[in-house]
Amino acid sequence: MTRGKPRPWGAPGNSVDWTAPSLQSLLTKTEGWSLDNRGVFTPMACELHVGWGAGAGRLASLVFERDGVMVVEAAFIIPNGEQVRIDRVQAGVLRSAWGIVMDGRDGHRAEDRAHGIRVYWVHMR
Repeated sequence: MTRGKPRPWGAPGNSVDWTAPSLQSLLTKTEGWSLDNRGVFTPMACELHVGWGAGAGRLASLVFERDGVMVVEAAFIIPNGEQVRIDRVQAGVLRSAWGIVMDGRDGHRAEDRAHGIRVYWVHMR
């Protein structure tokens, strides 16, 4: 079999002894970890309008955007399923995006907890 090609179905693979003490020690060290990829995107100030008819927006921060999903940090609660508009300035031009809050949670970082930051995943329309 050549490198980079997938194994055919039924081909033997690597077996893992999940009860091995060294593996258990490693897994124990990772308990409670959570992945946070906000560091790969430069945060951008934005204004978040909750509900289609919202007149005034509230300050928030766009921390990730990709493939029709935006991740926003805000210091207020937005219910799952809520419709939102995210306004931001890019290259001197106001851009607006509309979407639905699919999930939200308290921030895991110490500075998130200190400032009451919540993280929301918004699927764009």
